[in-house]
Amino acid sequence: MSKHAPPLLGLARVIDAVNARFGQACAWLTLFLVIGTAIVVVLRYGFGIGATALQEAVLYAHALVFMGAAAWVLQRNGHVRVDIFYQRFTPRYQALVEVLGTLLFLLPVCLFLGWASWDYVANSWATLEGSSESGGLKFVYLQKSIILVLVVCLILQGVSEIIKAAYTMAGRLPEQEVKHG
Repeated sequence: MSKHAPPLLGLARVIDAVNARFGQACAWLTLFLVIGTAIVVVLRYGFGIGATALQEAVLYAHALVFMGAAAWVLQRNGHVRVDIFYQRFTPRYQALVEVLGTLLFLLPVCLFLGWASWDYVANSWATLEGSSESGGLKFVYLQKSIILVLVVCLILQGVSEIIKAAYTMAGRLPEQEVKHG
């Protein structure tokens, strides 16, 4: 392989880098989840004070942790698999399975999810939907938009995985055994 990556492989690396940074940022929100939840519990049961805005912020963060980091987890092969046969395949055959799985399952599901949630998110943006709770956050439309963030990030990561798998199948990318953990 030459010193400079081919354009498509370069694109895959950019997608990987963006999804990794975004996923890592979302992962750090787990610290806020723990601290925010603890504060809500202490305020509610220790002092009888409701903290609706903080409670809703924890919910927003929770959505970002799981939906925002999903593409990063995919990139790191962290999703649950039933790989009874896959683990015994050669790296090139594993790459073929990755391409087929992405084309037949990941991308269609993402496109359906994007299509099915578009009006839901758009209507929320049209009214700049806010919390129905007194003292709640006025950004429900942003929370609902996380669904589309999930879709876009997963589609981009799927494209990246297809590119890398195609280079692996063509013998132009060093074969690496996929490890799950």
